Amino acid sequence: MPSGKYATRRLWRWRSNPLRRRDDIVESWIVLAVWLVFAVGGTVAGLVTAQAANGVFQQQRDERQSVRAVLLNDIPRSATAVGGMADRRMTAVRWTASDGSTRTGRTLADTGLKAGSRITVWQDAQGRLTAAPPSSTEAAIESGFLGGAAAAALAGLVFGAGAVARWRLDRRRVDEWGMEWDRVGPQWGHKTS
Repeated sequence: MPSGKYATRRLWRWRSNPLRRRDDIVESWIVLAVWLVFAVGGTVAGLVTAQAANGVFQQQRDERQSVRAVLLNDIPRSATAVGGMADRRMTAVRWTASDGSTRTGRTLADTGLKAGSRITVWQDAQGRLTAAPPSSTEAAIESGFLGGAAAAALAGLVFGAGAVARWRLDRRRVDEWGMEWDRVGPQWGHKTS
């Protein structure tokens, strides 16, 4: 059973062994703790972040509403549009807010439109122009990305802290080996030169 030998070899720090040092036991607990914090903490951090982001996006979809606005200026067609993508420019628009007041502001609109053209703009609860809220699909993708980024950030911190702790243990082991060599080395009768 090759897998049994592999498992035995991987778990040697946990078995009773006359060559096992206290630092080996500490290191095995550090590795176990790092993996547990990574698995549980990364999952929790990712889910909490994704839920919070999804809540913010849902709130944006609930608060923002689309309104029809009228362009106040011509937007000349740009010759710099690349790859068939419409070029967008900042322009002045006029719209009626939810309280019935007429407002003016600046927003992005496609080039080639004439003054008086109607476009759709988005306003917040106070009637100020704002960006369109993300669709539910866009919100799900961005929430997933943010959750994954939170889990990856936690993983980086946890594995970094584990690596620093193991490096300190290695430094301590090297120092102990040096002290043992200084104590045992002179007892050897034959030295090579």
